[in-house]
Amino acid sequence: MRPFLLALLAKEPAHGYELKQALEQTFGSAYPSPNIGQIYVTLGRLEKDGLVRAVGVEQSNRPNKKVYYLTAAGREALDAWVDEPTEGPRVRDEFFMKLVLAPMTGVADRTALINRQRRHYLGLMRDLNDLAERTDPGNRVALLLIEGAMLHLQADLEWLDRCQEELG
Repeated sequence: MRPFLLALLAKEPAHGYELKQALEQTFGSAYPSPNIGQIYVTLGRLEKDGLVRAVGVEQSNRPNKKVYYLTAAGREALDAWVDEPTEGPRVRDEFFMKLVLAPMTGVADRTALINRQRRHYLGLMRDLNDLAERTDPGNRVALLLIEGAMLHLQADLEWLDRCQEELG
């Protein structure tokens, strides 16, 4: 969550609740935003690390609120995050480990494992379809995020078919 908050603060200074709202508006329900407590804890850590600075803003009849600003070190951390490649395909797949090891011990049948995992993926696909239908059509960011997740699931389903052919 740290780089997400840094990115939002690079756009403009904000307090925690505004950051939560920005995440919700940007990604909709496709990427549930963290609770406000998590945001403020993360902001506190970012401040401790010198990546943001907080300035108290007086409010009438309310306690002062903190508005957070990105520091030069925060900008460097954000630039490093943006420039760094994101992890690619996973080679150490937990399901595949189950698929290979569980039948060796007699704990499970490969076909049953594959069918259970397939049902799970299909359920996730239905959930994503429902989420896409409930998402505002104008929120292209959220829809692209959902589409990406669906494409990953489709690839996982095809991979399950391949596992069943080879190991079944």
